[in-house]
Amino acid sequence: MEEWQKDVAWLLIALVAVFAFEEGLKFALHTDSPLVIVVSGSMEPVFYRGDVVLLKGVTNPDQIKVGDVVVYKRPGYEYPIIHRVRYIYTVKLNGEPEKCFVTWGDNNPVPDPPYPGPYGLLEVRLPNGVLAGCVPAYAVEAKSELVFPKIGLIPLWIREAFGLRG
Repeated sequence: MEEWQKDVAWLLIALVAVFAFEEGLKFALHTDSPLVIVVSGSMEPVFYRGDVVLLKGVTNPDQIKVGDVVVYKRPGYEYPIIHRVRYIYTVKLNGEPEKCFVTWGDNNPVPDPPYPGPYGLLEVRLPNGVLAGCVPAYAVEAKSELVFPKIGLIPLWIREAFGLRG
């Protein structure tokens, strides 16, 4: 076998291994996005821009506790949001009880804004009297399990340099 053929074979083996690893993580961790790159500084000093966070899918809202760091999608935002749960409430959505989570980044002074859901803006009153946004359980996709510092900086720079999304 010629040298270039060996190189091509190793490249194909590496690509298959990476694909199999990602698919295995998706299956084992019950999420379509087991690894995400942190794109902002809102969670410093726990997560920094460019860190990669390993996520585990949330299959039941009872899995989420105060202090957990969760990932949720918010309508109108390009990237998923990864923030800490500070309070848990039960609210009525369309007449049915639903858990919701008051979140904000460790580097943010205030809670996340009201969540725009199909039943209007979702917010609750905190014990200190402040109105805060509340993320409905159906919007929470995963919670953080582990962080790999800075290994996402290069892909993040490439995405931004070429104007790539997601």
